[in-house]
Amino acid sequence: MAPETVIVERAEGVVTVTMNRPERKNAANAAMWHELLDAFAAFRRSSSDRVLVLTGAGDAFCSGADLTDPSRVSGNPEDHHLRHMQFLGEVAMALHQLPKPTIAKVRGPAVGAGLSLALGCDLTVAAETARLSLIFSRRGLSVDCGASWLLPRLVGMHRARELAFFADMVPAPEAASIGLINRAVPDADLDGFVDGWARRLAAGPPLALSMTKRLLELGATAPMTDALEAEGWAQTVNFTSEDTAEAMRAFVAKREPEFRGH
Repeated sequence: MAPETVIVERAEGVVTVTMNRPERKNAANAAMWHELLDAFAAFRRSSSDRVLVLTGAGDAFCSGADLTDPSRVSGNPEDHHLRHMQFLGEVAMALHQLPKPTIAKVRGPAVGAGLSLALGCDLTVAAETARLSLIFSRRGLSVDCGASWLLPRLVGMHRARELAFFADMVPAPEAASIGLINRAVPDADLDGFVDGWARRLAAGPPLALSMTKRLLELGATAPMTDALEAEGWAQTVNFTSEDTAEAMRAFVAKREPEFRGH
């Protein structure tokens, strides 16, 4: 069946996944959580898909989970609260474990679990008028969808506590200045800027980018000895790949390489 709450578009290796409930500021109901999970899985499986861009329809990125949905998160209203949260965790982990680059393109509000999804992407770019908030505490809730893991790594523990405790709405330029997101760009430039980054990544070496993504994740927690060993294995794979050979040929010929992912 065709998705009802997300739009998936493919162009030259770039997959754009658009959360599509603009009448609800793209609040994620059970159908959307399931369809996001399906979209992430399809992107992971495809050898021709190289970059994923996650965004929202209309004037919002995502206003969080739709707390008015009778099906709640898992789609089964009879499930225990814990099962709903476990399913939400599956969606967050599926995004986190994608072996290819991901970019969040944020316009308007990114709130609660919606902000968690944006921060769960490898890169986050927002329009200057975008607003971001971990709204959970204002709803009597604690952070979820991976925010407790993501926030301290992005902005440090003290700033993470401030953002989570007070749940203030943070303008995109301030979010960029504290490292919560990568860039805040003029609203009119958002589509072009993200498209430029996505196309550059799609033209890049898939094997090397995938291993670089994993190495950075490992390096955030592993001792240096383990990081160096992992780097050695990754470079060994690169040096035996056709992509690295192509990069060397292109360098000598003074042309752009054509990477094929093998």
